[in-house]
Amino acid sequence: MAEAIGHSRGGARVEVVRSDERFRTRTSWLDSRHSFSFGAHYDPGNTHFGLLLVCNDDVVAPGTGFPTHPHRDMEIVTWVLDGALAHSDSAGHAGSVRPGLAQRMSAGSGIRHSEVNAHQDRPVRFVQMWVAPDADGVEPGYEHSDVSERLADGGLIPVVSGRGHAGAISIRQRDVVLHAARLPSGRSASLPEAPFLHLYVARGQVSLDVGRLDAGDAARVRGSAGQWVTAESKPTGAEILVWEMHAEL
Repeated sequence: MAEAIGHSRGGARVEVVRSDERFRTRTSWLDSRHSFSFGAHYDPGNTHFGLLLVCNDDVVAPGTGFPTHPHRDMEIVTWVLDGALAHSDSAGHAGSVRPGLAQRMSAGSGIRHSEVNAHQDRPVRFVQMWVAPDADGVEPGYEHSDVSERLADGGLIPVVSGRGHAGAISIRQRDVVLHAARLPSGRSASLPEAPFLHLYVARGQVSLDVGRLDAGDAARVRGSAGQWVTAESKPTGAEILVWEMHAEL
């Protein structure tokens, strides 16, 4: 799937995966693009990166969605880009996830939940990401947080962390941090230093040492050494999601 493997500043190895190289699932109500093997789509050479197993970019039609279904032993993070996603689970949590609100569900020993478009007149678009937990069979959990004010500063911020970042949602995986940014046009940010780093461009275009990434593109970086990412799209800037990972499966 990878378009290229190159070396950037500091000797990091960067693998670029373009948007149109991802697996795609299309139904009457769902348009989903998968960064890794998922469901009926399977490539033994593309099952995960670091501790990240799923990175799905989903568009769900108005008034539809995923009916109640089970999960177990997975940390599931949802980031809404447009619209609102209604969540309900068997542990009694319910609410609407919208842009600027990060959500984490720990499936643990087992949980059932549904995710449906909260609107009847427009689609919802969201990125859902799954990482492996520290331990199996723990009590299920749920947490969400509004990070809109911190995002407004335009820099890269930790929104989900297993490493104790202040202001970030906790996650039951001590070796991961999810950072997000809404970079204004021309703004640069330093990427975290980590053995494994996954950069997903949700909106706009950005540039790295190895070249430009467009919306839907991803960079899988091994040995990240503080590379810089710059928003190239004018005038809207770019929105990015960055997983910092200090271990792999």
